[in-house]
Amino acid sequence: MPAGLEPIVGRYLSLDFEGRRYRVYFEEAGEGIPLLCLHTAGADGRQYRGVLNDAEVTRRFRVIAFDMPWHGKSSPPAGWHNEEYQLTSAQYTTMILEIMTALELDRPIAIGCSIGGRIALHLALEHPERFRAIIGLQAGAHVDPYYDLNFLHRPDVHGGEVAAAIVSGLVGPDAPDAERWETLWHYMQGGPGVFKGDLYFYKLDGDIRDRVAQIDTRTCPLFLLSGEYDYSCTPEETLAVAGSIPGCEVTIMKGLGHFPMSESPAEFLPHLLPVLEKIGSR
Repeated sequence: MPAGLEPIVGRYLSLDFEGRRYRVYFEEAGEGIPLLCLHTAGADGRQYRGVLNDAEVTRRFRVIAFDMPWHGKSSPPAGWHNEEYQLTSAQYTTMILEIMTALELDRPIAIGCSIGGRIALHLALEHPERFRAIIGLQAGAHVDPYYDLNFLHRPDVHGGEVAAAIVSGLVGPDAPDAERWETLWHYMQGGPGVFKGDLYFYKLDGDIRDRVAQIDTRTCPLFLLSGEYDYSCTPEETLAVAGSIPGCEVTIMKGLGHFPMSESPAEFLPHLLPVLEKIGSR
C-alpha cells in the first residue's frame, strides 16, 4: 500500500425503505465480525476515522461507518426541499436494520454515540436477536432540554457555525486541538435544519427512560462507555441507565467528552479494545 494511503474504502448503497429511495454512503475497513458504527446528531461517519484506521481493531473486525440520509455524503431523498427533516425512533431503527440487511451483516456489533447511543438502547430492547452486542457511547435514556432548538434553523443564523458552537462545550478539555477542530468542522458542514431534526429524536421522540430497564443483556450484551465531561449525557445519567439494566457493563472514561471516538481516538481506543476483545471471545 502506498505511503499515506489509508485502508478505508468508501462506497454508495442504493436503499429503499418507507417508500422512498436513498443513496447512502458508507466506509469500511478490516474483516471479521461486523462492527456497525452510528454517528452523532448533525455529523457523519468520519467521526469513526480512528476506529477505521486502527490495525488492532480491523485485524478481527469489519468496521462499517455509514452517513445517515441527509448527513455527510449521503443525500436526502427526492422532494426534500418540500419538507422539514425530523428524525423519529421508528425511522432510525428501520434505517439501521435495512442497511444491515442490504450489506448482509449477520448479527453485527452496533456501536453508537449520542443519538447513536440512544438508538443503540432502542435496538438492544426491541431487536436484541439481530445483534451480537451493543456498545453505547454517551448513551443516555433521555435528556432535558437546555437550549432553544429554533436557533438551529433560521435565515439570519449560520446553522453550521451555531451547531459547532453549541457542541464545542461537549468536547473534553484535554482533546488534541487537531481532533477537536475536526470534530467541530463536521458540524459546521451539516445541512440546513439537519442537526435540529436529529435533536427531535434525541430530546423528544427517542425518550426511552420508561422502558430501558427491560433490556435483556442475556440475549444481547450491553456495554456503556461515557466520557466524564458531558452535560448532555452525564456520567450520572450513564450510571443510572447501567444500574437499571442487570448485566450491563459501564465505564466512565476519564478526560473524554461527548465525542470520544472523534475528539481523541488515541485516548478512546484503549477503552474500546478490551470491550471488543470480550465480545469477540464469547
